[in-house]
Amino acid sequence: MTTPALLPLSGRRIPPLNLGPPSFPHHRATLRLSEKFILLLILSAFITLCFGAFFFLPDSSKHKRFDLGLEDVLIPHVDTGKGAKNPGVFLIHGPDEHRHREEEERLRNKIRADHEKALEEAKEKLKKSREEIRAEIQTEKNKVAQDIKTKEKKPLPPVSIPKLIGISGGDPEDTDIRKKRDKIKEMMKYAWDNYRLYGWGHNELRPIAKKGHSTNIFGSSQMGATIVDALDTLYIMGLHDEFRDGQKWVEDNLDFSVNSEVSVFEVNIRFIGGLLAAYYLSEEEIFKVKAVQLAEKLLPAFNTPTGIPWAMVNLKSGVGRNWGWASAGSSILAEFGTLHMEFVHLSYLTGDPVYYKKVMHIRKLLQKMDRPNGLYPNYLNPRTGRWGQYHTSVGGLGDSFYEYLLKAWLMSDKSDHEARKMYDDAIEAIEKHLIKKSRGGLTFIGEWKNGHLEKKMGHLACFAGGMFALGADGSRDKAGHYLELGAEIARTCHESYDRTALKLGPESFKFDGAVEAVAVRQAEKYYILRPEVIETYWYLWRFTHDPRYRQWGWEATLAIEKYCRVSGGFSGVKDVYSSTPAHDDVQQSFFLAETLKYLYLLFSSDDLLPLDHWVFNTEAHPLPVLHLANTTLSGNPAVR
Repeated sequence: MTTPALLPLSGRRIPPLNLGPPSFPHHRATLRLSEKFILLLILSAFITLCFGAFFFLPDSSKHKRFDLGLEDVLIPHVDTGKGAKNPGVFLIHGPDEHRHREEEERLRNKIRADHEKALEEAKEKLKKSREEIRAEIQTEKNKVAQDIKTKEKKPLPPVSIPKLIGISGGDPEDTDIRKKRDKIKEMMKYAWDNYRLYGWGHNELRPIAKKGHSTNIFGSSQMGATIVDALDTLYIMGLHDEFRDGQKWVEDNLDFSVNSEVSVFEVNIRFIGGLLAAYYLSEEEIFKVKAVQLAEKLLPAFNTPTGIPWAMVNLKSGVGRNWGWASAGSSILAEFGTLHMEFVHLSYLTGDPVYYKKVMHIRKLLQKMDRPNGLYPNYLNPRTGRWGQYHTSVGGLGDSFYEYLLKAWLMSDKSDHEARKMYDDAIEAIEKHLIKKSRGGLTFIGEWKNGHLEKKMGHLACFAGGMFALGADGSRDKAGHYLELGAEIARTCHESYDRTALKLGPESFKFDGAVEAVAVRQAEKYYILRPEVIETYWYLWRFTHDPRYRQWGWEATLAIEKYCRVSGGFSGVKDVYSSTPAHDDVQQSFFLAETLKYLYLLFSSDDLLPLDHWVFNTEAHPLPVLHLANTTLSGNPAVR
């Protein structure tokens, strides 16, 4: 899961409208006469202007053609003219010209009557007290709010759910493995119960201060990110009471009509991904409805000259912008490139092709662009359609773009060959320019910056071991090679854990001279409960059943339990090389969504969420493969 370095934003709320200006004496029950006159004058002038414009505009009947979209009112009998040079322009025939003029005169009379009625209503309004006017405004506001709620509750069209396999169970036969899995389930319950007690409804938890926590990626609102992110983990682990508590909160409190600026990427992978996964697992309609409501709020972010979405969007106003630090106002590859899975499922479930078209437009644009050395830079300007700084990374800013190319192919039942080719071409360039072996024999993935390789690998890039293993099947007769490459990356990332005092990995680590798989800068020594290394262990376990991956996963579990468990949940640590680390006092939502889920799956049997039926989004939310044989997809024009 990608979490680019974020700068603090100032969340703002529009204060409520004050209908009683302080300059007005409170004892006055009605508006003053001069104010009545001015308001009446303005209203009358506006209505007169609109009325006069109708008469003084050119008489279009002389031209005998209309293209106003009002043909049912103004032109009762029209003929599009099959041989016409201008389709959609309607011609009036001679015998009907008299009837048309009568109709036009009737319309003028109606406008006159409406004009008089509006003036009378304005006069009546001005006779009312401020309290009466305020009450009428409130009534109208309530009516609009009710209309919006009614629209939001409109049922979505019924769609057959793909045949779902392996949504529960996974009990291991081995007693020791079962005990380890039970321990991980207990850790999940501890994290959830403390969030339920101290941070309920907030986005995340501060487990030492024992209160809610949030960051600017979620805007200024309490959107319950931990609840939505954790739902499918609760369901998979059989924590159904906790799942129902989360569902009730979603039903009663999850509201996207808020004046809040959010990260399009983060709310897509955490909220839309989490809601869709909860819907598929439980078949509770509320999750699908909420996912679609949020998706509609994200669509204005795509209103850019290129169709590449802004990084952030205000859920209420629809205004978008990019992070100020991102290469001269650029959008980020891992953000606009990590929408495909969720948006394809949205089109599948709603029958609305708009979501599918948005992500396919992004793909088509990227296919047309030149790539330096075959590599995708991390920055793309949404106004000009040009690359920003030439910086390529399989870690932060780039990672999940490559992941979603592969997973688009897998999710399509391996029929999206275009996505597979883009993935294969990208990985070929990455292997040529970014993947190197250290002096000590550790394979790592560096970062390309302006023509030079930086020998540094981030914790986020450790997911790639699992990605290489997942993509081995179908990789141009190189399956064995990519499975081995995945195993080498897993070993390197394990070394980054093993070479610390806490046996937990740093945020990034270098391969520079004698220093290998070790963080050098203090700002890179923290661990924030990240899942990527454990994610790779799980994929390698599924494909090889090599016991080392369970052993390494258990080492990480014990380290998290020992150093990250605090009185009110789990917290990240600031220095993994210190035996007495300070805590950052944040229980990240992805700890419940990803880290604990991957650990639980690592110690479960393979029949729980089998990989030929499920594809995990970058926040570890499982979405079903759209097998054409057991869905209506082949007949759904939205996603065909």
